[in-house]
Amino acid sequence: MKIGIIGSGVVAKTLGSGFIKHGHDVMLGTRDPSKLEEWKNNEEKARVGNFKETASFGEIIILAVKGTAAVEALNQLDEESISGKTIIDTTNPIADSPPENGVLKFFTTLDKSLMEELQEKFPNVNFVKAFNSIGSASMVNPDFKEKPTMFICGNNQVSKDQVTKILKDFGFEVEDMGKANAARAIEPLCMLWCIPGFLKNNWNHAFKLLKK
Repeated sequence: MKIGIIGSGVVAKTLGSGFIKHGHDVMLGTRDPSKLEEWKNNEEKARVGNFKETASFGEIIILAVKGTAAVEALNQLDEESISGKTIIDTTNPIADSPPENGVLKFFTTLDKSLMEELQEKFPNVNFVKAFNSIGSASMVNPDFKEKPTMFICGNNQVSKDQVTKILKDFGFEVEDMGKANAARAIEPLCMLWCIPGFLKNNWNHAFKLLKK
C-alpha cells in the first residue's frame, strides 16, 4: 500500500521505516523537508512531501504529530484527499506543562478524548487510535518475551480491520476496544507507560492484556 505519514519526528520516521520494511511505499509530510533528508537517503521507497501531497499520496494516513498540533495539521489537508480514508491516530493530548511526579498532564478530560474531537471535526475520515501507548523504539516488531498488546478503537470496522492487519504484521496482539469514545481510556495509557521512564529512566516496556 501507499502510506502517508503526517509528521517528521521520531514516531513518524520510525513508523515510516517500519512500513518500508514491510514492503509499503511511504511518504512523510512535513513543513520543513530538510528535517527528513537523512531519513529519506537511508530508506528505499521513501518520499518526502508537504502535508497536502502526503495526504493525497496515502491510501492509509498516519497522524504522527504532537497532540497540540493535531487539529492544525489536519486543517491543512484537502478534505477531498482524506475523505473516506483510514487515519491511524498515534497522538496523545499531552499538555505543554511538565509532568508532576512522573505523571503527564493532558489538555483533555476523561469525558472527551482527543480522537473524539478529531472525529467530530473531520466526520468523513475513519480514525483508528493506535501506537499511542508504546515507545517509538518498540513500535515495529518489538523484541519482548511475548507479543505486546496494542489497544485500538474507532467507529469504522473496515478501517479497524485494516489497522489490525498492519499491527499484526508489526508484531502485536490487537485488542479492539470498540467505538471512538474508548479513546478516553486508551489515551491515558500513555501516562501510565511514561511513569517508569520519568521516575526510573526505564523506557523499555509494553502493555500486555492477559486472558484466561
